[in-house]
Amino acid sequence: MIIVIQCRDQVGLVASISSILARAGLNIVSMREHVEKEDNRFFSRIEAEGLALHEGWQQELRAALPPEASLQINPLPEKRLAVLVTREYHCLGDILLRHQFGTLGARLACVLGNHPDLGDLCRRFEVPFLHVPHEGRPREAFESALLDGLAPYQPDFLVLAKFMRILSPAFVAQYRHRIINIHHSFLPAFAGAQPYRQAFARGVKLIGATSHFVTDDLDEGPIIAQQIIPVTHRHRVEDMVRAGKEVETAVLARAMQLVFEDRVLVHRNKTIVFE
Repeated sequence: MIIVIQCRDQVGLVASISSILARAGLNIVSMREHVEKEDNRFFSRIEAEGLALHEGWQQELRAALPPEASLQINPLPEKRLAVLVTREYHCLGDILLRHQFGTLGARLACVLGNHPDLGDLCRRFEVPFLHVPHEGRPREAFESALLDGLAPYQPDFLVLAKFMRILSPAFVAQYRHRIINIHHSFLPAFAGAQPYRQAFARGVKLIGATSHFVTDDLDEGPIIAQQIIPVTHRHRVEDMVRAGKEVETAVLARAMQLVFEDRVLVHRNKTIVFE
């Protein structure tokens, strides 16, 4: 059982929470806490096990927290995932392999692509693929078709595995803090298009990748995970792209794991990550 709490900080919170779980017969296996002092906000992720001795412990726990508290009690359900793609296969290929061998941490319900190129790859893994073309369509019509394609699968999260399309605020609002993107740059550097070309032109010595939640502001959502690798003057743009794909795959996999295990809490435009 995973218990995730976000609320106003106050004296005695940890003691109250621990006492309530103990009286319920639940053993705390792991308890992580963090306080944002500037905002007086308390964050905690608790992993507990055992059979509760009485049904009222959840109500007792809610009553012990400040009135505006966010409390989630998740018995580690299998989360449903939908992936949006364009033509690049490296991130999708990693997701398909992890799903095939049971290490993804979620059930891959479907893949939607605005080009048909990756359909054969999905079919090899017996994962439904829906081609939703964007060409010749207004963005509203395209996004409406995406939502119609997603509706039968009711995904808990969307992953943009190199989707390379900007989603409207109206679409993002349907999955607030549930759309995970991988950007081929160490944000906030080189946001937007062609970051490797931007990095090459700037002569940087480090490149990386960033996974973040999608918001209305392009490539500015709360960051979940990042990683960097060194480059030198000998690296051309093509070399950076090739090296960067490995980093993108690793960072996206790490971000998904953290999110699916309920280790990521969003506060304003940043994340609290209990690794």
